[in-house]
Amino acid sequence: MSVNRQNIINKIGFLFAFLLILMLGIAGKIIYLQVVDGAKYQDLSEQITEKIDTIYANKGNVYAADGSLLATSMFRYEIRMDVMTVKSAVLQKNIQALATGLSELLGETPSYYVKRIRDAKRHHNRYLFIARNLSFPEYQNIKKLPIFRLGANRGGFITIQKTVREHPLGKVAARTIGYADYRGRPGIEGAFAKDLKGRNGQRLKQKIAKGQWKPINDDNEVEPEDGKDVITTIDINMQDIAHQALLEQLEKFEADHGSVVLMEVQTGEIKAIANLGRTSKGTFYEDRNYAVYESHEPGSTFKLISLVAALEDKVIDTSTVVNTEKGSWKLYDHTIKDSNHKGYGKISAARALEVSSNVGVSKLIYDAYKDKPIKFINRLKKMDLDKSLGLPIKGEGKPIIPEPGQKSWNGISLAWMSYGYGVQLTPLQTLTFYNAIANNGKMVKPKFVKEIRYPNNRNENQYFETEVIKNRICSQKTVDKAKEMLRNVVKRGTATNIYSKDYSLAGKTGTCQAKYWTDSLYYIASFAGFFPVEKPKYSCIVVIHKPTKHGYYGNIVAAPVFKKIAEKVFTATPIIETVSKRDIAFSKLEEEYANYDKKAQKSYQTMPNVKGMSGMDATSILENLGLWVQFSGTGAVKSQSVQPGERIQKGKTIFLKLS
Repeated sequence: MSVNRQNIINKIGFLFAFLLILMLGIAGKIIYLQVVDGAKYQDLSEQITEKIDTIYANKGNVYAADGSLLATSMFRYEIRMDVMTVKSAVLQKNIQALATGLSELLGETPSYYVKRIRDAKRHHNRYLFIARNLSFPEYQNIKKLPIFRLGANRGGFITIQKTVREHPLGKVAARTIGYADYRGRPGIEGAFAKDLKGRNGQRLKQKIAKGQWKPINDDNEVEPEDGKDVITTIDINMQDIAHQALLEQLEKFEADHGSVVLMEVQTGEIKAIANLGRTSKGTFYEDRNYAVYESHEPGSTFKLISLVAALEDKVIDTSTVVNTEKGSWKLYDHTIKDSNHKGYGKISAARALEVSSNVGVSKLIYDAYKDKPIKFINRLKKMDLDKSLGLPIKGEGKPIIPEPGQKSWNGISLAWMSYGYGVQLTPLQTLTFYNAIANNGKMVKPKFVKEIRYPNNRNENQYFETEVIKNRICSQKTVDKAKEMLRNVVKRGTATNIYSKDYSLAGKTGTCQAKYWTDSLYYIASFAGFFPVEKPKYSCIVVIHKPTKHGYYGNIVAAPVFKKIAEKVFTATPIIETVSKRDIAFSKLEEEYANYDKKAQKSYQTMPNVKGMSGMDATSILENLGLWVQFSGTGAVKSQSVQPGERIQKGKTIFLKLS
């Protein structure tokens, strides 16, 4: 017994000694850390428990001229579900009600959601996808559904919030409004990204329980500066008019793409700009900013430029006679032809423009400048046609004006370029020249932005005045002759199909052939002009590429778009000096406005039928009824999620599908 007892005492002694040594080691290490490495670990601790947190600035908005919101930052929500946190009894009792609610809000059948939730429960899915890109009202509605209303811990409701840039009016002028992201910062958003962005602030925060952080004090704070707002020159009503007119024509002629620009003559303000490209499904959307970037041969719209140059150099007059023969003229090994294969015989220079005679214009220019073609080129340069406009929007196409000495120049180049071949201009560059004629020779720079507005401080706002490119591109005498010729193009020339005795239009048709890289040919139809002729208020250009049905000439394809825009602008904002209200009787237009006004004024208790109305009009009516409106597509309303006759629930979201 004594031996066993001694063994136990020895073991206890060894254990005590070991523990004593361990305790002394720990104590020594603590003293070492405190004395030697104390400062190091104190700094590390502060880094873990304190951080500089970014306070993100609110990005500025982009507005139309009338204050309509074109681009803004909005919260978007993604909803997921942790099915495993929901008790089986709660799930069994409420799954059908939840599925029915999701079906009403998101569109799938109730059985679809029942199956997905049950499968997720069976496979222990704690992150089941429900929906993404939801607006705040949609998020609120889903949050109130059975099970989800229990919250994250009992209802498995998971919310992921992010800020996205939205265009509240859909795709209206989308490419001109632009983006400030991975897409290369095109448009106004890209050009004024620095102003819109603002400046982020900073705040020192301390970590508290459960991974949460709180501000330490206000002394360490750098206040964020919200981004500035950009006020554009876009007129929403005119934009809608231009967009719809272009879209209808693109659909009718099954064209590839097109653009239209409406400019205020004296100020250069762009009131409307639409750029629509065709998808593989045959629909159209705001694809690229063709009006700004796409340089192409302008065709017959360049004939005006050629004759203005010759008139200004006094080498011809509008009465100069030219022999168009039988619509064909051979120059070296190239034959120039008119669309009228019988020809026009001997006609004046003015008449050559009116009927758009290739033979007539090319003969006039060739005969006047063949001995010194550089004189013609220099005149074009004096009118700044060889220079870019210097737009704030990136991607402007460069104008191309060939000249002697270049490899591309040959014996027919002068005649060829006189009617718009071999030269290249963007639609906006061509329009700027026509606008200068309308503006009595003063060439102004196209303007997209009127003002940059500082938040809460109007005294520092930046205003953009009209920028004059050239005070006079030609004499007033030449301007007057050009205006008269353009008026007669509509009155008795190639564009008589858009003539109206109720209001005066002036412009020039354009049709040219272009080549794909595959060498296959296609047509570009265009029309450029202004209205009213007596005192021009607006200039406009329409360009449509590759029409494939019902024709391809500029007067048939492009000019009707110009006319429709002019009609509606005259009707909506009549120009008192030239048009009296009783003189205009557009029955179809009046009917459209009457129907809209009737619906807008009516006090609805049940959902109205907005099918067939323009998206803009329908949105206005429904929002006035207290509804949230979401829509996809452009054009007229094709379908509505809340059917006509249903009782209106204020605050409910209605989805519109546009054609």
